[in-house]
Amino acid sequence: MLDIIKYPLATEKSVRLMESENKLIFIVSRKAKKQEIKEAAESLFNIKVNKINTTILSTGKKKAYLTLSKETPAVDIATQLGLI
Repeated sequence: MLDIIKYPLATEKSVRLMESENKLIFIVSRKAKKQEIKEAAESLFNIKVNKINTTILSTGKKKAYLTLSKETPAVDIATQLGLI
């Protein structure tokens, strides 16, 4: 699980997405598939993920946008991770 999700991103954009769209952003393994990312996030952070979007950055890293369910506020998870 830890080899799939590397670390969370704490940028101004990610904080804005947390508050407005209930999303968390993580840097993940380049080889990880969306289903693997979803399972890893749900088991590691005890959350419910509704949707995942991924993108490959120009640096070669893979960024995953996790849209969480309404019962799981992204801000609460970010606080647990020490992002806020």
